[in-house]
Amino acid sequence: MASPDRLTATLALAHALSAAERGLPVIPLSRTKLPALRSPHHDEDTPGATPGATPEGSRVGPPCRGECGLPGHGVYDASTDPAVVRALFAAAPRATGYGIACGRPPHHLIGIDLDTKHGDDPVAALERLGSEHDFTLPPTVTVLTPSGGRHLWLTGPAGTTVPNSASRLAPGIDIRGTGGYLVGPGSLTTHGVYRLAPGTAQLPAAPCPPSLLALLAHRPRRPPPPPWSHSSHSSHSYSRGHGLVEFVRTARPGQRNTRLFWAACRAYENDLGETLAPALTEAALHAGLTLAEARSTLASAARLTLGTRA
Repeated sequence: MASPDRLTATLALAHALSAAERGLPVIPLSRTKLPALRSPHHDEDTPGATPGATPEGSRVGPPCRGECGLPGHGVYDASTDPAVVRALFAAAPRATGYGIACGRPPHHLIGIDLDTKHGDDPVAALERLGSEHDFTLPPTVTVLTPSGGRHLWLTGPAGTTVPNSASRLAPGIDIRGTGGYLVGPGSLTTHGVYRLAPGTAQLPAAPCPPSLLALLAHRPRRPPPPPWSHSSHSSHSYSRGHGLVEFVRTARPGQRNTRLFWAACRAYENDLGETLAPALTEAALHAGLTLAEARSTLASAARLTLGTRA
C-alpha cells in the first residue's frame, strides 16, 4: 500500500496535469506553498549577500531564469507539457501541491488574492474600488484558501503586463501577475487544502474588466536615478525609505511581521529593496523579531514583488 506522502504527491500531480490540460502552466509546490524544487544555483550565492535580494539569492551576474536548462527556477519552470510536468514532479517527490503561473499564454491569468489574515475586509475594499472605478467583477473561478481568504481568477489581454503587488490597491488585496503564481485548487499546504468555491468549478476564468485592468497594470512612475555616484545614490535611497524603516521600528507586538512585510514590499516595488534591507532588518530586531524571522519575511517580500512567489 502506498504511503500517505506518496498518495498526496500522486494526487498533487493529478491535479497539476488536469490544470496543464486546460492550458495552465504548473510547477510542484511544497506544503509551505514554495516551489518544491531547490534552486540549482543555491550554492552559488554570494557570501554575506542581503537575504531575499534576488529570486535565487544574490548570485554574481543576472539571475538565471532557467537558461541553464536545469529545473529549480520556481515559476520559470512552469509548463503545460505533460511530460515536463511529470518530470518536475518526479524530481520533487515530496510535493503536496502545485502552482499555476500567471501572465502566461494562452490565458494570461491574473489572480486577485483577498487575504483576510490581517483583520481587514478585502471583499468590501474590492467592492468600494468597483464603485469608485465603475467595474463589477463577473462570475469567475474562485479558490477558497485555508485561512478563509479567496483567490479570484481573471484573464488579461496579451501584451499587457500586470505586476505582482501586496496591498497596493487596498489592505488585504494582493495581486498575482506576470512572474507570480497561484496555489492550485486541490493543493495541500501546512494550513490545509485549497478548494474550488461551490458553483465555480465549471466556470471559465473571466476577462478582467478594463477599468480594473488599468488599475492593476499601472505602475507608479519612478524618477530617473540622479547622476551621482553609487554611494550617493544609496544614501539618497535610504533617506527616501526612512519612513518605511521607522514604520517597522515602531511596530507593537502583533504588528511586527505584518509591518515588516508591508514595508519590504513597498521597498522592493520602488527599487529600494537591496538598499533598505539591512536597515529594515535592524528595525525589525529593534521591534522584537528574531533575525531568522526578519530574514524570512524579507525573503517572502522579495519573492512576491520580484515575481517568484504568489
